[in-house]
Amino acid sequence: MAGLPPSARLRRAAEFAALKNAHGRVQASHFLLRWIAAPAGEARLGLAVSRKVSKRAVHRNRIKRIVRESFRLHRARLPAVDVLVIARPSAATAEAAALRGDLDGAWRKLQALKPVSAPGTIGG
Repeated sequence: MAGLPPSARLRRAAEFAALKNAHGRVQASHFLLRWIAAPAGEARLGLAVSRKVSKRAVHRNRIKRIVRESFRLHRARLPAVDVLVIARPSAATAEAAALRGDLDGAWRKLQALKPVSAPGTIGG
């Protein structure tokens, strides 16, 4: 099983801060996705799974593993966006199949987006 390369992950606090106030949203049962145009030209993932979701780290890590794997499988078909996946408390008790199905629907909504240009570029 291949992991996500570092270029596919959001790492800096400024990248997460930009997504916290992003206007692009996709609602799902167990997740909220916020997105903005990616300056890098490829889809990148950020995760927010807080202790409000579950106090147990094992539950939070399970959610993060499922989200990363789902993103890895759909990444090639996504437009160039930075996506912040915010888990809701219901994700802690949901079955893995329900989480995957929820994410599949969210990725389909993102795939339907028209290609967007990064802020400050000419075009689109």
